[in-house]
Amino acid sequence: MTTGTLYGVGVGPGDPELLTLKAVRILQSVPVVAYPATPQGSAQARDIAAQWLEGKREIPITMPCMLDRGPVNQGYDEAAVVIADELSAGHDVAILCEGDPLFYGSFSYLLHRLGERFPCVVIPGINSVSASAAAAAIPLITGEQRLTVIPATAGDEVIRQALLNSDSVAILKPGRHRPRLLELLRETGRTADTLYIEQASRPAERIVRRFEEIPNTPGPYFALFLVIRPANPNA
Repeated sequence: MTTGTLYGVGVGPGDPELLTLKAVRILQSVPVVAYPATPQGSAQARDIAAQWLEGKREIPITMPCMLDRGPVNQGYDEAAVVIADELSAGHDVAILCEGDPLFYGSFSYLLHRLGERFPCVVIPGINSVSASAAAAAIPLITGEQRLTVIPATAGDEVIRQALLNSDSVAILKPGRHRPRLLELLRETGRTADTLYIEQASRPAERIVRRFEEIPNTPGPYFALFLVIRPANPNA
């Protein structure tokens, strides 16, 4: 019996109009969709793609909000079993992923568990870094410049070296780390290069262009810092 195809579908940063035409086509064609969800039932990726999910069989993948990888990995293990049953029955399954499926995407963990057993197609999506630069209408990198992308959970020295050695730095998911990141930005002399963006492309989008106006308190998860050294216009 022919198995179903596993699709990793990037749904973009939040604005439903930023789904690609291919993502929409796949969502219209598959009978089953899966997506990460909080224990309380919130599912950002599903919300983005909601208009294309009518009549689909849905598989919420409940992910605990904790740093301990044990329960998180268990959640992926359990979801992989359910999704494998659908694929083995010949049903195509689309796994929704905010942003791009393979750019810090949750789909990576299911691809690892299922990718060698079933046909797999990945539909790229617009990532949060690109969406934030677009929201601010500012070039990320030009010419020979270098871009470093780093999570806020990285240690101080790792972030410090990125700020010192890269032309542009995107620091993802600052959340409770925001005060620590502000101090590192001051220490490395990058305050004038810094933008802070929350909820890029979503109705609650907020762009803070003046460093001194960024709150020195914990902030939301769906945010990032863009630290961009101005390009030489004559280069």
